[in-house]
Amino acid sequence: MSSTYGTLFRISTFGESHGAAIGVVIDGCPAGLPFDTAFIQSELDRRKPGQSRITTQRRENDEFEVLSGVFEGKTTGTPVALLIRNEDQRSKDYSHISEQFRPSHADYTYQQKYSIRDYRGGGRSSARETAARVAAGALAKLLLHGLGVRVQAYVSQVGTMKLETPYQQLDLAQAEENAVRCPDPAMAERMFQYIDETRKRGDSIGGVVSCVAQGVPAGWGEPVFDKLHAELGKAMLSINAVKGFEYGSGFAGVEQYGSEHNDEFYTDESGNVRTRTNHSGGIQGGISNGEDIYFRVAFKPVATIMQDQPSVDVHGQPVTVSGKGRHDPCVVPRAVPIVEAMAALVLADFYLRDKAGRLH
Repeated sequence: MSSTYGTLFRISTFGESHGAAIGVVIDGCPAGLPFDTAFIQSELDRRKPGQSRITTQRRENDEFEVLSGVFEGKTTGTPVALLIRNEDQRSKDYSHISEQFRPSHADYTYQQKYSIRDYRGGGRSSARETAARVAAGALAKLLLHGLGVRVQAYVSQVGTMKLETPYQQLDLAQAEENAVRCPDPAMAERMFQYIDETRKRGDSIGGVVSCVAQGVPAGWGEPVFDKLHAELGKAMLSINAVKGFEYGSGFAGVEQYGSEHNDEFYTDESGNVRTRTNHSGGIQGGISNGEDIYFRVAFKPVATIMQDQPSVDVHGQPVTVSGKGRHDPCVVPRAVPIVEAMAALVLADFYLRDKAGRLH
């Protein structure tokens, strides 16, 4: 089913942008996991709209309700259901496109697939749905934290402004100290101004979110079709506005010789097998090798812009689509917790699959 993701740690999200609520059912979460309400809410707060003038001004508290699966502060092993009510819908902002197809949106494709579509904010195709993923991802993070696994994402590029510093040389905690979520304060300020100037022109701009997972032991993943990097790629490409995914050396690796690109093995002082370099991005043969897993996710410019654009309507007639409503001029600052959430869901799932596939 298209609204369900995962094998053992499995989520199903529901709801539309302008419906009564959105939510998620998490099935397969182990019993006895401490349910940290404050942490889950803090993750939702990182994604919610209205954080600064460079994000959509839709006002949603994104406070979640627990419907099932938690008792006396711990998960029970039964499905955990979380609900987030929509509070600030302005459906009238979308009445003008009830029969129009917005350029680069899912309007036309949803109409072709279902012969009906909820045009209010994009309905199910809206990025509003990702709040449910962040809530589920927060629970996955709590599971991973107990295993010593940490997932940290940050904005590494906005338009042509690219942070070239390797993540090992950055204090990634600083990403949460500014509205852009870039761990380089000087670059963050430049990016903020760039996004704000783009917003004032009624336009939008894309960017890149980089992500690092540390503490993942060797052995998570599956061969052939369910490779760890394949699942990470699927998870990231399922996020709204994502146009590309690369891990490890990525496309830049094609410029190297094998003698340069190969990661040499050695045994460290503690007797652990390590690699001297990490062009593999912590994954070899589709299975984690114990090194940092790192990848990058490319987001396109937000499709809704405050400018008139030519298009057609449901009858195939030419129309002019006028941009209205409240939209992010650049999605990447709010996409950081979404990328982290999806990465955590993938890793939590593979952790449980690894346990299920071993006798020891």
